[in-house]
Amino acid sequence: MHSIIVWRLNSVSRLQEFLALSAARHSHLCPRQVLGVRIGMAASDLFDLDLPQKDKRLFAFVETDGCFVDGISIATGCSLGHRTLRLVDYGKVAVTLADTLTGEAYRIAPLHGVRDRAINYAPGADSPWHAQVYGYQLMPVEELLHIEAVELSVTLSEIISRPGIRVNCARCDEEVMNARHVTLGGVPVCLACASKDRYYRNVCVSDSDLNKSD
Repeated sequence: MHSIIVWRLNSVSRLQEFLALSAARHSHLCPRQVLGVRIGMAASDLFDLDLPQKDKRLFAFVETDGCFVDGISIATGCSLGHRTLRLVDYGKVAVTLADTLTGEAYRIAPLHGVRDRAINYAPGADSPWHAQVYGYQLMPVEELLHIEAVELSVTLSEIISRPGIRVNCARCDEEVMNARHVTLGGVPVCLACASKDRYYRNVCVSDSDLNKSD
């Protein structure tokens, strides 16, 4: 019994530490940050890993951007900077975490109705928003999160690729890193030049426009 009490105290202390770090990035704490941190802490138990990681073993596919991702990053150590996190923008507060050594993967998202259930854990909250901030910290994992084992449809080796590989696009001449190019007509082409649906388009500017004064 003593060991269980110690584990719970340590868990609460760790939660507050992670939430403080996440809130420092935003100057406030919001419900989605709490969800991100709780999911990251649940992942530590699922994979039996000491998180946040100091290596690159765990990889995260987040399904939305914003403060939720900061909570995930704080609690797991997965980040864009370390190339252990990728945004797949489905507009959902959800993440799939994968072990790069074993291939084991879990998709984790809030259970349906958690906003309403959070009020039961913070009945004196000033608003539903505040109830979520506090309630999500107190709710048991089984009442807060839906966790399912999944199989990735992409290989992590393709996602991670090999750092240090550099080629120049045959069309725009810009450098492409980490094997993020395709080969067309026997030459390397960046994904932007190869796609008809890239997120930007070039705007032609004439010399006369450039010489115009404000």
